[in-house]
Amino acid sequence: MRVQQFQAMVRGPSSAWRALRQRRWPHASGLGIRCPSCNTRWPYLLDEGRWRCRRRVCSYTFGVRTGTWAGLSRVPDVTWLWLVKLFELELTARQAALQTGVSYPTAHKAFLLLRRAILVDAEPTLFRREVEADESYFGPRHPKRSRGHPKNMGRSAPHRQPVFGILERRGRVQVSVVPNCSQRVLQDHTLKWVKRGTLVYTDKWAGYDALACCGYEHLRLDHARHFSRGRVHINGLEGFWSYAKAKFQKHHGVSPAKFPLYLYEWQFRYNHRDEDLFQLFLVQSLKLLPNL
Repeated sequence: MRVQQFQAMVRGPSSAWRALRQRRWPHASGLGIRCPSCNTRWPYLLDEGRWRCRRRVCSYTFGVRTGTWAGLSRVPDVTWLWLVKLFELELTARQAALQTGVSYPTAHKAFLLLRRAILVDAEPTLFRREVEADESYFGPRHPKRSRGHPKNMGRSAPHRQPVFGILERRGRVQVSVVPNCSQRVLQDHTLKWVKRGTLVYTDKWAGYDALACCGYEHLRLDHARHFSRGRVHINGLEGFWSYAKAKFQKHHGVSPAKFPLYLYEWQFRYNHRDEDLFQLFLVQSLKLLPNL
């Protein structure tokens, strides 16, 4: 979104309210606004910019953000739009708090809500074209103690989080936090994400040995000798690992519980890098909360 368009959107409470309404109910003129409690169409509009359900047994009063991820934050509509914009620009929560005048916990909560909205909506994609498969490890190279010890290096490092990823060439990337990089774990994820018969490129890690027996065409690359051999390479997925790890560095560490939230955020940004991220983040934040 251009700066001039965003400035018009946050000019005042009424313009911010209209922008949120248009993105939550883009077809309001045809399908009508629905009550988030009973799903009844055409509630009537109140003076304060909220709606009330027409059903007498319901009579639920709701706002433009009620029942959505954005509704879990109590900041005004204009402030919410600014927080989404600063999230798009990859500012930290502390920087966003300084720019918007809200407290750090408020900005931090807003950013976590956006990341949760992305994570809940991240459904696996079934890849059908040539794909690259690889695993990577996130975290410090060595723990604070026993630096350089052989047990704290490589795939045996207990302090690093393993992540498995598959990238479809000229397409999307799909990643997942995994408990380990054993053959069974990698095979299960590949079977779930990649259609049988697809050509899969990997390195020579033993965890990929059984792919050919599962119905895939499998070509391997020995990184000890070269990083590419014609079309046989995993440079696209290696590029995503570098992209994601560079993003993590500015956060100066992420807790293991919140690590998937940040990981799926970078996956979402990478897959939509040529699109208007502000619009996508705003639409994600206005989706209804899941019934858990």
